[in-house]
Amino acid sequence: MNISLLRHIVLLGCLFVSALMQIHGASLTFSGISRTALSETPNSSSGLDAIYVLPTVSNASASYKASTQNVKWLKWGMQGAAYATEIPASNIIKSGNSYTLTNIEGNCGYTIEDGSSIHYFWIVDYSTHPYSVSAVHVDDDSDCAMTSLRTEGTADRIFYYSINARAYEIDRDIHISYLTLKSDSESFTFNQVTTDESVAYINGSIHVPSPLCDTYFKVSGDKFMSAWGVPMECISGYYNTSSVEAIVNVMQEERENDNEQSADMDDTALGGSAPCDISMKAVVSDAAIFHEWQITSDPSFNDVLLRATELDYTHTFSEMGSYYIRFMCADASGKCEWYSDTYTVFIGESRLLCPNAFSPNASPGVNDEWKVSYRSLISFECYIFNKWGVKVAEFKDPAQGWDGKYNGKFVPAGVYYYVIKAEGADGVKYDLSGDINIVNYK
Repeated sequence: MNISLLRHIVLLGCLFVSALMQIHGASLTFSGISRTALSETPNSSSGLDAIYVLPTVSNASASYKASTQNVKWLKWGMQGAAYATEIPASNIIKSGNSYTLTNIEGNCGYTIEDGSSIHYFWIVDYSTHPYSVSAVHVDDDSDCAMTSLRTEGTADRIFYYSINARAYEIDRDIHISYLTLKSDSESFTFNQVTTDESVAYINGSIHVPSPLCDTYFKVSGDKFMSAWGVPMECISGYYNTSSVEAIVNVMQEERENDNEQSADMDDTALGGSAPCDISMKAVVSDAAIFHEWQITSDPSFNDVLLRATELDYTHTFSEMGSYYIRFMCADASGKCEWYSDTYTVFIGESRLLCPNAFSPNASPGVNDEWKVSYRSLISFECYIFNKWGVKVAEFKDPAQGWDGKYNGKFVPAGVYYYVIKAEGADGVKYDLSGDINIVNYK
């Protein structure tokens, strides 16, 4: 690997830097501690040059390399740097351009005046905020959406203060990892994955999105203990999930009939002309024991017309009106339920129009077939006769037509007669008859 690229990766991947890191051109070094002092980047509005987290301040000293011979140390707390008090020179050891403060205190701020330059630091005593989480359990009050984890031990909030006395929190970056299912709409499957949630602190309980499969919960942290090489982790007992979810797909089986009219409806709605076949498909997560498709004419689903328990189901809509479809699933207890979006199906009123002329074998593809224009017909019969009453054609699908042939040959030009019996999705019955003129015959 390219050396410069490797250095770049290391730089980006480092969560912590040593106490020698330069921030705003100033830094502190520490002695008398058993583990490395860790540096946190302060909020840009805090006015701080750096934040240091020490495992303990007991017997710790902080050193500053000055650029002038006129150096003062001041200490302040949550009230801000305006209330800083100067530290007596007797507490500071000078060696060359290095000024060392012995017996430092934690959870407070320090101001260093170096000639005309002023630098601000905050020191955290980690021993007053130890990570003590030793066990984790799933609480009984967990629900379908969120799982409550109860911990033995805590990792309380760590605050630092700006020079203007504003409180900021340090993220301890505690991780909760567990198995769940992730939906893949392209492959139409649920895949088991490990998910990782992060919290800034723990105060006896944690709330995470409920898993979609049975799992253990692992709590690990915090980032300071990990950086010091002593990561802490604990694992819960095995948890049986009750949370449910589904992947659904609702599609209309399209018909490419050039003589079928569409209905005036919302672009998001399915349907149009009856009979309309709607295909429904669902995949459910592990805990979903009960599932059904629901179809109704009531958008609030108070009165469900049809329930189908199949995951894959096709329904034919053959009556005019607006219908609503949704999918639901639930766990064995019925406590956890999941509902899909609602899909609207609109079936328009019926129509039937009959042309009175066509020209077979004249201009191929141009008015060379006799077809009705229709919408929402659920039954249809058409018979065509010549002037002597001989039936020359019949069909029972309104999408079909007559090509002007009888027994495989084009009939002579002239007048023919149709008789149609049909019924619409709106209950309208059609009993039609009329002339068909064959013109421009070759």
